Amino acid sequence: MIKPGSLSTVKEAVVGFALGALGGCILGATEDPVDNILSVMTAAAPLKPVMEEVRTVGPLGLGTLIGAAALTTAMTSVMAGVILAAVVASVFVAMRSCGASYTPSLSLWAVAAFAGAFGTTLSGATFGHLIEWIVNRYGMVGLLWSLSMFTVLKPPLRFLFQVLWKQGEACCALGSVWAEETKNIEISEMQQRQRVAVQIEQRIMTLEKGGSAGGTEDRTKWAAEQREREAIERKKMEREEAEMSQRSIQDWINTVVTKHVDFLAFSGIPMTVVALVTSGFGLFGYGSHQAALFVHLALVAIIAYLLLKSSDFKYWMLVGCMGMIATFVIAMLTLHAGQEALTSAMKMRAAGHVQSKENISTHMTQQSSLEALNAAFFVAKLCQLGLGATVGGALVRRAAGEVNVIAAAALMAGGLLAGVEVLSAVLGGGGQAGALLGVVGAAGMCVGAVAATAGRWSSWPGTVGTVGGLVIGALVMGKWHLVNIGLQVPMAYVFAMTNPF
Repeated sequence: MIKPGSLSTVKEAVVGFALGALGGCILGATEDPVDNILSVMTAAAPLKPVMEEVRTVGPLGLGTLIGAAALTTAMTSVMAGVILAAVVASVFVAMRSCGASYTPSLSLWAVAAFAGAFGTTLSGATFGHLIEWIVNRYGMVGLLWSLSMFTVLKPPLRFLFQVLWKQGEACCALGSVWAEETKNIEISEMQQRQRVAVQIEQRIMTLEKGGSAGGTEDRTKWAAEQREREAIERKKMEREEAEMSQRSIQDWINTVVTKHVDFLAFSGIPMTVVALVTSGFGLFGYGSHQAALFVHLALVAIIAYLLLKSSDFKYWMLVGCMGMIATFVIAMLTLHAGQEALTSAMKMRAAGHVQSKENISTHMTQQSSLEALNAAFFVAKLCQLGLGATVGGALVRRAAGEVNVIAAAALMAGGLLAGVEVLSAVLGGGGQAGALLGVVGAAGMCVGAVAATAGRWSSWPGTVGTVGGLVIGALVMGKWHLVNIGLQVPMAYVFAMTNPF
C-alpha cells in the first residue's frame, strides 16, 4: 500500500499516471468485443424473435422487459461474484493455519479477487444464455414470467443464504486455530514457570546447605529464562494483534455479504414491477397508448419517491431507483424509435414514395427492437462497470493495496476477456454477451480502484496524473470511442466514491 505523502510530487504523478493508464487500457480493451457481440445480437436472425414480440407487449413493454432483464443480469452477476469472493475470503481467513505471523494482504485479496471476477463472468454467461433461450422458446411473455418468478424467489433465497452463512461461520475453525495457538503459548509459559520454580528451589536448597548462589552457571540460566519469557510475551502480543486483524477482516467480510445479499434480493423489485405493469398494458392492446405512457411515468415517480424518502435508506434502494429510471429511459427510446420510423414513412409518402402498411409496421418493430437491445445493453454495461467500480473503490479504502488491486483486476479482466474470445463458439450469442458484461465488471473494479487511488494522493499532480492516465489509456485502447468512454469514466468515478456499507 502506498501511504499518502510517502512519495514526492513528481513520483506521485508518474506512479498515478502509470496506474491510471493500466486501468484505462483494460477498460478500453473491452470496447471492441462488446461492440462486436452487440452487432451479432442485433443481426437479422437473433432480432427476429424480439421483433415478433413487439406486437404482443408493445414498445413500452418491450423496452422495460429487455431493460429490466439486462439490468437484473448485470446486477445479479456482479453481486454473485462479490458474494462468492466473500465466501472464499471467509473460508481462507477461517481455515488457514495463521499463527502469530498472520499476513492477510496479498494472498487473501488475490484469491478473493479471482473468485469474484470468475464468478461474475460465469454468472453473466449463464444468465445471458438463459435469457436467450427463454426469448427464443417462450417469447417476451416467458421472459416476463421468468423475471417475475426470479424477483419473487430472491427474498426467500436471501433468508436461506443468511441461515447457511451463519451455520458456516459456526462450523468454521476461526476460533479453533487461535485456541490451539493460545494453548501452545500457555503450555510454553507454564513450562517456563515450572523451570523457574525448580531453579528457585534448587537455589534455596543450595543456600541451606551453605553453598554459593551467585555462580556463572546460575546467571547464565537466569538470563536464558529471561530471554525465553520475553519471547513468550512477544509471541502473545503478536498473536493478539494478528487475531484482532483477522477478526476485523472477518467482520468486514460479514458486512459485505450482508449488504450485497440485501442488494441482490431487493434491488430488482422496482424494475420488475414497472416491466410487469407496462407489459400488462401491451398484452391488453395498449402497448403504445398514451395512457400506458402516463401510468409508466407515474409509477416510476411514485416508487422512486417512496424509496428515496425511506427513513432507513440503503444502497440497494439507490441502485434500484437508478435501474428503474434506466428502464424508463430504455422504454422511451424504444417507443421513440418506432414513432420515428412512422414519421419517416409519412414523410416519404408525402414525397410520393408510397409504402404498404405491412412494410411500415415491420420497419417500426425493427427499429423499436434495435433500439431496445442497443440501449439495454449499453445501460447494463454501465451498471456492471459502476458496480465493479464500487467494489474496487471499497477495496482500496480497506487498505488492500492500490497496486495490488489495480494490477490484479487488470490481469484478471484481460485473462477473462481472452478466455471469452476463445470460448465464443461454445457460449453462443447470449452467453458471450453475459460473459463480456462480467468482464466489464472486472474492468470496472480496476477502474474503481484507480479512481479511489486518485482521491488518496496528497498532491494535485498525483490526482491529475492518475485521472489523465485513466482517460488517455481508455481512449487509446478503446480506439477513441469518445462518447462511450466519456460516459463510462464519470460513471465509474461516481460509483467508486460511493460507500455501500
